[in-house]
Amino acid sequence: MSPLKLKLHWQILIALALAIAVGLAVGRDGLLLGVNVDAGFDFIGELFLNALKMLIVPLIVSSIIIGVAGIGDSENLGRLGGKTIGYYALTSMLAIVVGLVAVNTIQPGVVDGSPQEVFGLHASTAELERDLADKGADDIVAIFLRMIPTNVVQAASSGQMLGLIFFSLLYGFFLTRIANQYAEAQYNFWNGMFEIMMRITDLVMRFAPLGVFALVASTVSATGLAAFGPLAAFFFTVVAALAFHFFFTLPLLLYYLGDVSPLRHYRAVSPAMLTAFSTASSSATLPVTMECVEKNAGVSNKTTSFVLPLGATVNMDGTALYECVAVMFIAQAYGIEMTLATQFIVVVLALLTSIGVAGIPAASLVAISIILSAVGLPLEGIGLILAVDRILDMMRTAVNVASDSCGAVIIAKSEGEEGILENDMPARAA
Repeated sequence: MSPLKLKLHWQILIALALAIAVGLAVGRDGLLLGVNVDAGFDFIGELFLNALKMLIVPLIVSSIIIGVAGIGDSENLGRLGGKTIGYYALTSMLAIVVGLVAVNTIQPGVVDGSPQEVFGLHASTAELERDLADKGADDIVAIFLRMIPTNVVQAASSGQMLGLIFFSLLYGFFLTRIANQYAEAQYNFWNGMFEIMMRITDLVMRFAPLGVFALVASTVSATGLAAFGPLAAFFFTVVAALAFHFFFTLPLLLYYLGDVSPLRHYRAVSPAMLTAFSTASSSATLPVTMECVEKNAGVSNKTTSFVLPLGATVNMDGTALYECVAVMFIAQAYGIEMTLATQFIVVVLALLTSIGVAGIPAASLVAISIILSAVGLPLEGIGLILAVDRILDMMRTAVNVASDSCGAVIIAKSEGEEGILENDMPARAA
């Protein structure tokens, strides 16, 4: 069988395997058989990312507007919106708790000897402990201010997705409250734009294996797969926590809340999760996620168009988990033992900041800096995690997208939609 005739997820898996092999062969110098191939990887990867990012704004705006307009009256909108926000808040909190338990159990930042000498840090532990209780969460207010942009066009061009989503929700809501002659024209326009964007998405995704190969090969050549000294324990802690959330928490929610087979669902959305892993961008993966959930999982366009674009911005399970573990690791590296009250502040801040994190690579570093400032830890601590951030970014983005897709299926089932993936596991006891 020709490689081009394989299903997309198999093409992406083959590209991933080849990328790891080539990336290890290339190494940090970027040379393969005497030829500098890193520049080529960067060029192809950037082209693929740019093509995906090109789709984000028109796809999000059109999908949310027709999704909200298609829901109809405010009672239906309130019900679907309430379920969506409730699910996202639940899964994000569960993810943070999993991360908190993991980092307190493994304690990756606790080392023998002086933390300053081991990690090369400069701040004094005694001074940090004095300042720790004096910080508040005032910086979080800025995240909520982004919900209402002063300029919608500027918000779209600068990637402020939270403001763009809020505007699109309002637009779609009031589209159903104008005269029919205007509403029909508006709905047809945005529906036409959505159909066009899905066609363009199909075209871009034909080149996904090539883009995935370039992005992963570049990452592996730069970071390798070896242990990272003291960072190895931190790396393992994050991976273990993400794996628990991915393989246990989300499947249990699918099984008990959605009556859906987790195995069948993960198989249906595997192209989206693999794309999320390779791009480390839930926003860039949104077109693929919507296509997988609608075509492979059988969720209606009405639910998909509302739940997934919202989830790509406000539902960041993997990111929230990572922020919590990273801040706790940095505190441990400074030799600071956080009280339960301070850990609670970290949990709340991780939940709030994950809502406003942009769905692009390394965006969570900005949120981590906000949390560090809020609890009184120096920003230099971010330097501890930079070496492994990219690979962990890929993993947590895949978890983010998996949670979004699970939410779309669970909410669709709760709305009584037919044709969703059925549960082929043994029947539960009544």
